[in-house]
Amino acid sequence: MRIGVMTGPERGDSARKAARMLDDARWAEEAGFDTVWVPQVPTDFDALTAIALMSTVTTRIELGTAVVPVHAQHPIALARQALSAHAAARGRLALGVGASHHWIVRDMLGLPYEKPAAYLRDYIEVLGTGVSGASSVDVTNERFTVHNPLGLAPVAPLPVLVAALGPVMLRIAGERADGTVLWMADERAVAEHVAPRITKAAAAAGRPAPRIVAGIPVCLCEPSRVDEARERANRILGEAEISPNYQRLLEYGDARDVGDLCAAGDEEAIAARFKRFADAGVTDLSVRLLPIGEGREQLVASKLRTRDAVAAIAREFR
Repeated sequence: MRIGVMTGPERGDSARKAARMLDDARWAEEAGFDTVWVPQVPTDFDALTAIALMSTVTTRIELGTAVVPVHAQHPIALARQALSAHAAARGRLALGVGASHHWIVRDMLGLPYEKPAAYLRDYIEVLGTGVSGASSVDVTNERFTVHNPLGLAPVAPLPVLVAALGPVMLRIAGERADGTVLWMADERAVAEHVAPRITKAAAAAGRPAPRIVAGIPVCLCEPSRVDEARERANRILGEAEISPNYQRLLEYGDARDVGDLCAAGDEEAIAARFKRFADAGVTDLSVRLLPIGEGREQLVASKLRTRDAVAAIAREFR
């Protein structure tokens, strides 16, 4: 199992945020991680721009989006942007995309959010052709009629991963993409719901075994503070409370909230949790560092301790 770290949307002005993301990417590569994952949050930094910037201070590490919502731009525009970032990164981009949630697409952007799986299926058909190296994207389906010359070829194969939580989305990800990017999926949900469905769909379509990228919060702490870490995870990462897509995914596992998903405790406890995800079928783990403490000084110290511990644990999985 490959292990990466999640960075990007946190508080701070734009200039400091950009500098911090570069520092995070540089550190992740030096620490030996496999991937840096950048979420696309509606109110925050553009993920593909962040990756293009990160590519200037790294040479080896894969740089992935987790994930870019597809409703916000035409698939040709996203293909062009992704190919540009991929070229800047010298072939190290993993493009994670998703249909997002009603509270972003409908309530924030004012766009229809009807049949998101069908929309994503048609979108991926255009996007996949766009990043494939085809000199012209000629796709006609229910939602798109595209005849667009495209002279920007990928510098290396560009993997496309789909945020797939339900059965239909998992089938689409297996049939048309290179894998899935998950959030709010625990070990049982991966082993019994995600991995069997997406793997079966990929095999039926004659595609290689898919990547399964699972995002989880991680906090290094004394066993006596595990509940504190879980409570903080629920307080700052509690999207499941307003996202039906996540609520339905939770039903496939044992976790009831993001606090249950958090790998918290000492190094041994965190490593054991990582192994359970690997055994469940996860190919890539995306770690969201979760600090605890009172005040900025304690939070920074907690984050640094956690990231160093995760880096040491990651080396054991190679």
